[in-house]
Amino acid sequence: MSDDPRFMVGMTRAELDRAEAGDRALGRGPARPVDSASLILIDRRGGIPHVLMGRRSSRHAFMPGKFVFPGGRTDPGDSRIRPASELEQAETAKLTSTPGRRISAARARAIALSAVRELYEEAGYLIGSPGQLRTRSPGWSDFMRNGLAPALSPLRFVARAVTPPGRLRRFDTRFLAAPASAVALQLDQPTEELEELAWLPLPEALEADIPGITRVILQELVLRLKSDPQLRPGGTPVPSLIFRAGRFQRSAT
Repeated sequence: MSDDPRFMVGMTRAELDRAEAGDRALGRGPARPVDSASLILIDRRGGIPHVLMGRRSSRHAFMPGKFVFPGGRTDPGDSRIRPASELEQAETAKLTSTPGRRISAARARAIALSAVRELYEEAGYLIGSPGQLRTRSPGWSDFMRNGLAPALSPLRFVARAVTPPGRLRRFDTRFLAAPASAVALQLDQPTEELEELAWLPLPEALEADIPGITRVILQELVLRLKSDPQLRPGGTPVPSLIFRAGRFQRSAT
């Protein structure tokens, strides 16, 4: 497999279908991708960045048995959560100005909150700070139980990918990264989504059984960390990977 994060760029629909043959579920699906988010938790132990990944259940129609980042769709209730800290202004600016679809700052916050919630639901890691959180959503129950509110200030927007047409489900996924030091609490969290959790050094993560698009995101992360090791707010341009005009395209803002 190529180490160039642009190895999928320029592929036609047929070429992309062949490249993702084991990672996709065909079907008409929704005409429009739904918002979703994934959170890449980074631990810099031993000088080599490790990322938290989980193996998807073999029962899933979408990417069965593959290692992925915790993540999922943005729920309506996410927009009503009040975080302990907001996204950095530069991160909000990047999230709201991605190519092909501009969103509001409120929607950007909801997407970031969904990344934090999914990390908790799928992996048991709570990114938050002491604070009062009031919601009826079960996705935030352990935050409230432990006197925490989600913290968005540690999050950095590192990539975006939109599921190509012809898939059973289509997602407009924003990949956000956060340092492991931002985790306020770790719970033993059983999940039906991920059967196995592992902290993988970046080189090993690239060799794991991962979907093609996850490999692209990891390779983009490697390049980002080389040019911006501290993941500064605003940092370098954020890549968007979208199927448009008959080919898989990459742009950056």
